[in-house]
Amino acid sequence: MELRQMQYFLCLADEKNVTRAARRLNIVQPALSMQIAKLEVELGQRLFDRSVQGMTLTSAGEALVRLTAPIVRDAEYARQEMAQIGGRISGRVAVGLITSVAQSTMASSSATVARRYPEIILSACEGYTETLVDWVNSGQLDFALINVPRRRTPLAAHHIMDEEMVFACRKDGPIRPAAKLRFDHIANFDLVLPSKRHGLRLILDEHAAALGIDLRPRLELDTLPALCDVIATTDFATVLPTIALRQSLASGTTRAHRFDAQRIVRSIAWVHHPRRAVSVAAKAVLDVISHDLAQAAAVAKQLAEPGSGGAASSSRKQRRKTGKTIS
Repeated sequence: MELRQMQYFLCLADEKNVTRAARRLNIVQPALSMQIAKLEVELGQRLFDRSVQGMTLTSAGEALVRLTAPIVRDAEYARQEMAQIGGRISGRVAVGLITSVAQSTMASSSATVARRYPEIILSACEGYTETLVDWVNSGQLDFALINVPRRRTPLAAHHIMDEEMVFACRKDGPIRPAAKLRFDHIANFDLVLPSKRHGLRLILDEHAAALGIDLRPRLELDTLPALCDVIATTDFATVLPTIALRQSLASGTTRAHRFDAQRIVRSIAWVHHPRRAVSVAAKAVLDVISHDLAQAAAVAKQLAEPGSGGAASSSRKQRRKTGKTIS
């Protein structure tokens, strides 16, 4: 089995389409199909199920992805290190980001990497913390930015920043949190939160449990831009990191309030496999993302209010008394 065959196989496994994979590899389709067929004959295993919808991995194909991805990654790292000796930073970098980070930095960071490092090919995706951990562990990603997991992982983790989570609601809505807002006050509001699959929800649930609070959101949304849109157009409230709210805060559709007590902080770290070297190119990409993330968090923090100065209103109990419904 040749390195080139591994690269072709992994590209097709990623694209799930021969035409797209051949275009990405800059080869003709018959050449790609021939190499995959030779690989299947050599291994004595069918690696893909073929249909009009595209190519899907068989169980043998999934096993081969796990086995070859680290090998191809190490070969790429060696090539990048040799290029670095000549003063160039180049290579392919695959990075994963949790949604709140991707929403804040992916556009600006990708543009900066493309401008500053024209020989780096960047592949970025977003996902849940646990999914990204699995992808880094299997070699599908060079590194990932995640919420610091509460359980131990096999990965090496490096702290990037801590970020305050804030209470948010519609800018011109009726909700007026207490001047000295505490985390346990949020139980009085109609909440929209990420689901229990989401890393941010795990952080909120653990904090709530420590205070003896049972969070019961009326609506669960894992797509953070959609969640922010709901907050900006209804009388729901939420608790999110400031960077996840940055765009809606800057546009003036949402306001955010810091907690005066029982504050909640989430930690962001970058993780990589401890037995795989982090390439020069990957470090360059990480530096760009970390810088942009710190800037985004600083801007968003300035947009959050220390407190509303008013009496708590528009709580769930008050709406039940007055008969007010969610608009």
